[in-house]
Amino acid sequence: MEYCQRCCYPANAKPDIIFDGSGVCSGCRVIESRRRIDWTERERWLRDLLAEYKARAREQNQVYDCIIPVSGGKDSHYQTYLMKEVYGMNPLLVTYNHLFNTKLGMRNLANLVKQFSCDLLRFTINPDSVRKISRYMLEHVGDITWHYHAGIMTFPIQIAVRYKIPLMIWGEEGFTELTGMFNQDDMVEFTKKKRQEHDMRGFEPEDLLNRRDSPFTPRDLAAFFYPSDEEIEEVGLRGIYLSNFISWNARKQTELMIEKYGFETAQRRDRTFNLYDKLEDIHANGVHDYLKYLKFGYGRATDDASTEIRHRRMTREEGIAMVMQYDPVRPADLDLYLRFIGMTEEEFEALVEPMRDPSIWEKGQDGRWQVKDHIGNHLQDPGVEAARLPLQPDCKGFIRTPRKGSCRDEHIEEGESLNQQSEYVIL
Repeated sequence: MEYCQRCCYPANAKPDIIFDGSGVCSGCRVIESRRRIDWTERERWLRDLLAEYKARAREQNQVYDCIIPVSGGKDSHYQTYLMKEVYGMNPLLVTYNHLFNTKLGMRNLANLVKQFSCDLLRFTINPDSVRKISRYMLEHVGDITWHYHAGIMTFPIQIAVRYKIPLMIWGEEGFTELTGMFNQDDMVEFTKKKRQEHDMRGFEPEDLLNRRDSPFTPRDLAAFFYPSDEEIEEVGLRGIYLSNFISWNARKQTELMIEKYGFETAQRRDRTFNLYDKLEDIHANGVHDYLKYLKFGYGRATDDASTEIRHRRMTREEGIAMVMQYDPVRPADLDLYLRFIGMTEEEFEALVEPMRDPSIWEKGQDGRWQVKDHIGNHLQDPGVEAARLPLQPDCKGFIRTPRKGSCRDEHIEEGESLNQQSEYVIL
C-alpha cells in the first residue's frame, strides 16, 4: 500500500485521495495552500454576504436570517458563535436527533442553546425506524449511521423551504479537510448531488422505498425527502461553508469554545486520541469508524493524526504511533449496537466480509483476516524527510475539561470512556 509521505493516509482512503509526484496527498496540499490565501479579503466577502441576507430578512419581516444545522458539537458551537456574536445574525438552529446520543453530547447541545440564547428546532425519529434503517444499511453498504447523515443533510433543508429562510450556514467542508476533494478556490457550496453521492452513499429515500426487499414505509424515511428543485428555487436557498471564508482550524476554534463558552470534552476515547470531535454520537468514533477499519484498514486515528501533522502539532512518527495504537481497537459500543439491532458478532463480521478491500486485507492460513500492510511499515519511506513540515513552537496536548453533572437520564451508567455508555439517550 502506498502512504502519504507527509501524513498517515493510505492510497485507498475514502473519498478518493490523490498523491502528487512527491508522494504528498491531496488533503495535505489543500491545507498547505491556505497559507497563500488572503483570508482578510475572504472574511470581507463573508461579511458582505451575511449583511445582504440580514437586510433581506429584515425587509421581509423574517424572524430568522439563516439556519445553522447543529449537533451540539464543537463546530456547532463555533458556527453559532460566529453568526450570533461576531456577525450579529439571528440564526435558527436545526438538529436531527438520530437517537444514538451520548449524555456528553446532550449536555453540549443544551450548552449551545443556553450560551448563545438561540431557538432550536429538533426532529426526533422513532427507535423502530432507526433500528430498521440502520440494520438494512449495514447489510447493504456497511453503514450503521446512514440515517444520521441523511437526516442532518436533509431535515434542515426541509425547514429552510418550509419557513422560507434562504441561507444555510455549514462549518467545514469535511471531505476537503480530510482528503482534499475540493481545493480552496472552488468555493464549493452545499448541493443535493454531493449529499447523495457521499453522505448518503448514493441512496435517496425514494430509492430505498422502491427496492424489492425494502422494509420501509414513507414514515420511516420522512426526514430524508429532499425538497424539489422548484421549491429550492422559489426560496433561493444556498448553503455556504465557513471554511471557504475563514482559515479553518477546528482544534484552535474548539479551544476558544472551551475557554469562553464551556464546551465539554471527552475524558477518554476508545479509538482515537482526539478529545474534541464526534462527542454526540456514541457510534461515530465507535462502530461506525470500526467499520471503516474493517473495510479499508484505517480509522479515525488516521484522520486525526493526519490533521495534527498538517497543522504542525504532531510529527509523522508521533501520528503513526497513534494510528498503530488506536485504529485496530474493537470498540466497546459494538455490544450496545448489536443488542439494539438483535445481531450476533459473528453475523456482523460475516456481513462485513465481502466489503473488505482486497488491496489491504487478506485471509491468513488460520482463516483469520489480516492486513497486508500498515503505516507502521512506512516510517522511513524515501520521500518522508523532503515532505516533512516543521512543528509549531509550544505545541500542547488536547485540553480535557472537568466532567460536568449528568443530564436527566441518571439511570444510565457512564464510565470514563464515551463508549462505555450502556444505553442511548433518546431525548
